[in-house]
Amino acid sequence: MIVITTPTGDIGARVLKLVLDGGADVRVVLRDASKLPEDVRQKVDVVEGSHADPAVIGKALEGAKSVFWLPPGTPTLPSPDAAYVEFSRPFCETLPGSGVTHVVGISALGRGWPKPAGLVTSSIKMDDMIGETGVAYRALACSSLMENLLRQGPNIRENGVLVEPTPPDVKLPHVAKTDVADVAERLLLNTDWTGVEDIPLYGPEDLTFVEIAEIMTEVLGREVRFQEVPMSAFQDRVKANGGSDGMVQGYGEMLTAKNEGMDAMIRPASRHDTPTTFREWCEREFRPAVMG
Repeated sequence: MIVITTPTGDIGARVLKLVLDGGADVRVVLRDASKLPEDVRQKVDVVEGSHADPAVIGKALEGAKSVFWLPPGTPTLPSPDAAYVEFSRPFCETLPGSGVTHVVGISALGRGWPKPAGLVTSSIKMDDMIGETGVAYRALACSSLMENLLRQGPNIRENGVLVEPTPPDVKLPHVAKTDVADVAERLLLNTDWTGVEDIPLYGPEDLTFVEIAEIMTEVLGREVRFQEVPMSAFQDRVKANGGSDGMVQGYGEMLTAKNEGMDAMIRPASRHDTPTTFREWCEREFRPAVMG
């Protein structure tokens, strides 16, 4: 039995589909089962509630061998530690008494970064806490997700402007969620691995946001220009969308660390496990979302 958390989220839903297609027995944990498509609901065991609730996660882990773990990272929580570490604590306290042997979690690049990195720092604390329970654990340490740019779809469609608090000459890696889900699915269906390890997921290329805007221009068939904004402007936008002061600070620390080179500290020997280029993703997902 494989337990999938956040099964209606963008990554969780992709992982769920893949493991079901692979023939696995699956249990999902979510607050509202009605959010699952009917055809999916008929194929899975459902536990309703928050996976931060000790009673809920205890029920979910009964008879399970593997877990896909992803906290929602709720921006209204007081801090990144609350959103990742404290959210995951009941799970970690339940694991040793369960039959779970393998966990695959979504995390972030940045292990070893010497400065505060907000959400990244808390994600790595979460990874360490899960790893200390004794299960075999793989933390999928993601670079920035391409899908985050979908949040700017309306502004790009209406104004032709991509805004980020990043200098125009800074190259950053980006990875597509479909590639992240593919790696998670392979690990969940083939549990012949042991120990605790980070798996860095970089995507196949590093790009500046100027280059990203140029690719958007070519794919959308309309001009998109990049505009650097102050970090404070980005943080104001997070706060306007309901982010707590602690999460606003955490987002700022994370993006500052990325701008300063955090994602470039470690390079994987190969990027073949995350092959989707930004252009491919833009054609497949961004253009339909922005242009309809």
